[in-house]
Amino acid sequence: MLTDAKLRALKSKAKLYRVTDADGLCVEIPVAGAPRWRFRYRYQGTPKMLSLGTYPSVSLAVARQRRDQAKVTLANGTDPSASRQATKKANLATGSAAPTFRQIADLFQSRQTVAEVTARKTKWLFESCLYPELGEMPLTSITARDLLLALRKVEATGKHETAQRAKEKAGAVFRFAIVEGITDTDPSSALKGAIKSPKPKHHAAITDPTKIGELLRAIDGFSGQYTTLCALRFAPLVFVRPGELRQAEWTEFDLDSSMWRIPGERMKMKAAHLVPLSKQAVAILRELQAYTGSGKFVFPGLRSGTRPMSENTINAALRRLGYSKDEMTGHGFRSIAATRLNEMGWNPDAIERQLAHAESNKVREAYTHAAQYLAERTKMTQQWANYLDGLRAGGKIVAFKSKAMSAT
Repeated sequence: MLTDAKLRALKSKAKLYRVTDADGLCVEIPVAGAPRWRFRYRYQGTPKMLSLGTYPSVSLAVARQRRDQAKVTLANGTDPSASRQATKKANLATGSAAPTFRQIADLFQSRQTVAEVTARKTKWLFESCLYPELGEMPLTSITARDLLLALRKVEATGKHETAQRAKEKAGAVFRFAIVEGITDTDPSSALKGAIKSPKPKHHAAITDPTKIGELLRAIDGFSGQYTTLCALRFAPLVFVRPGELRQAEWTEFDLDSSMWRIPGERMKMKAAHLVPLSKQAVAILRELQAYTGSGKFVFPGLRSGTRPMSENTINAALRRLGYSKDEMTGHGFRSIAATRLNEMGWNPDAIERQLAHAESNKVREAYTHAAQYLAERTKMTQQWANYLDGLRAGGKIVAFKSKAMSAT
């Protein structure tokens, strides 16, 4: 008999294979794609197979229910596959087939232009949180109560942030359906305040100068993949988000001018970003160029050079160095720079621009562009790199202060 633990442990192989449950139910593991539920049976002596959906969007319990329903149809002398086809034809003939939430949500996702990692997370959110309860329901029949019950099941597991994101994604699907003329209402709009707000998430980071020095020395002693070592050494120098770092492409860099130009489509705020590079950052890239410069990505994946480094690589490397997730994360390198630079007296606006944060003041935001505070940021990043070198050496470091603050 299958269990959820056994299902989660199933891995694809070079060829398709199946694992049986009971009473004709089995799960089919393709070479690529999600596991598929199948009901194997005989009708009038002929072996047949009925598709029951994919795992995990169709849970083990639901798959068994669908198998049992097919067995009832079979016991009544009707072929379950033929019955399904007849129903589809009747719906098409009468125009009565109402699109399901899953169908519209899949269409919504296919129309989105987002980063691959975002698309994967969105797909997981639908399949894990929304499809199990709402996927096969006609979209126009879903009420605020139906959506709330689905979200409450996620909330009950303690995943408040996930429940909130699922609500937002469901609302996006309903608003998409309104624009497409499929429905007139968005039931998610009635659930304001119905889901517990997630607690603010703070990325763990080391901000004590002595401990920063220890971290930098630990990184220098990293014995894993060379590209991972370079990413660990590069991250503290550039203040970018982990996703922006790991997806960096060689065409974005002008090493002679010490500049990294990140296109807007790769930025969280969808605005192009300039990252001035210190001499130390350029040196790391020139060393790495001999290894990965012939490919697209600066930090390619360990298994395939045609894909960027995995989003878990940096955090996994930090764990290998002995830092727990409560001590340091890949995102924490940004926090280190932001905390220390503010304490050192640098212009907060220049720091925020270097971090590529959105302006809180909308009037000022209208004048923000990629090169804002560039001269000051160039000076800041070089002095920051020098400061980190001093911490790495373990000497007594005096925090440098910027005189630019009074000039802005």
